[in-house]
Amino acid sequence: MDLRKIKKLIDLLEESNLAEIEIKEGEESVRLARMPKGMTMSAPAPQMQMAAPAAHVEAPRPAAAPAAHAAPTSESHGGKGGGKEVPEGHMIRSPMVGTYYASPNPDAPPYVTVGSTVKAGQTLGIIEAMKMFNPIEADVSGTVRAILVETGQPIEFDEPMFVIS
Repeated sequence: MDLRKIKKLIDLLEESNLAEIEIKEGEESVRLARMPKGMTMSAPAPQMQMAAPAAHVEAPRPAAAPAAHAAPTSESHGGKGGGKEVPEGHMIRSPMVGTYYASPNPDAPPYVTVGSTVKAGQTLGIIEAMKMFNPIEADVSGTVRAILVETGQPIEFDEPMFVIS
């Protein structure tokens, strides 16, 4: 199931009165659930579960993890960048949990580097989730000012990935 279908499901969930929706395609399954209005979270985080081999068990989600990435300051990016300065600009965040890769394969050059000019819709990197590779596309045109993740790094939902201005 590709990222576009999942985004459409999220939109469908937002427009309806449903609290949860689950779709199965073959052996793949996606379940999205909405938090009740009274609960507070840094961002509405759809829960995604995909059918997988028995070796993968969904880990408990720590309550503080979304808040750690929800509002990075312009001075630093959490603890992963070692106090790396984050320039001003449009922040592109991870739409899912997975592993980030900067290129389509280890021998290929990265999709983008700092200073690259990108157009809206251009692939910036990929996130592997449940053995599926999901492209991360620029939603604005501009110049890549910062890449806040490293290839092979585990990535959380809503984690800052790129700054484009």
